[in-house]
Amino acid sequence: MCCRYVLLQAHTRSLLDQLGVLLSADALPPSRYNLPPGAGIPAIRTRPPARSAASADPKCHPLGDTLPEPARELTALRWGLVPSWARDDASPAVNARAESLAEKPAFRDAFRTRRCLIPASGFYEWKASGRAREPWFFRLRDERPFAFAGLWETWRAPDGHTLESCALVTTAPNSLMEPVHHRMPVILAGPAAWDAWLDPRLASPEALASLLRPFPAEAMTAIAVNPRVNNIRNDDPACLSPAEEQQLSMGF
Repeated sequence: MCCRYVLLQAHTRSLLDQLGVLLSADALPPSRYNLPPGAGIPAIRTRPPARSAASADPKCHPLGDTLPEPARELTALRWGLVPSWARDDASPAVNARAESLAEKPAFRDAFRTRRCLIPASGFYEWKASGRAREPWFFRLRDERPFAFAGLWETWRAPDGHTLESCALVTTAPNSLMEPVHHRMPVILAGPAAWDAWLDPRLASPEALASLLRPFPAEAMTAIAVNPRVNNIRNDDPACLSPAEEQQLSMGF
């Protein structure tokens, strides 16, 4: 599973620019170096355009005209998906397995109609070493930003308040990830993959299957990092400090 990640502010800006999401500089989320489940995290999703009374009138759209393209927005979602039908929010799903998205009740509706992109600069995973757990940081080899494939849901509490939440989709590991963990997040890199994941016209598992594969190992890199990342209260650049002696245990 993926349970911590990094998002630099410059990478958020880059992704928003490429996806056509307009946001003022002072509204950009700050850089985060140790984002954990339960936090409010930035996500990009398709937002249907508001329909005025005029736009709802078929006479305003003669044959051959098209309605406006759905807009994209940056929003904050709580990391840990709560299905709309859940009795409470006590057991949120941090990750969703790609292999069962279309069948599992907690995810199948969101998989069809509520997909989102979760911008990232890299992510952490922990390698068991005896009784110790060594943190490793994974990122793209060229250090460009990417997005996790995500799902989002809206849940209404008994007292009437609403919660918008999300889960990261995971898949089988590539050869770089496998020595550390048996799963890895689905990584979407580049406009073509982002557009496809956000496209509301794509709803079948077959149409999305090519996006849910392990990311190529040769396009990624991994480095052992400072154990201070183990504590979620530590959220600063020092979390990315190399732990050189740990790299020898994996042969990197």
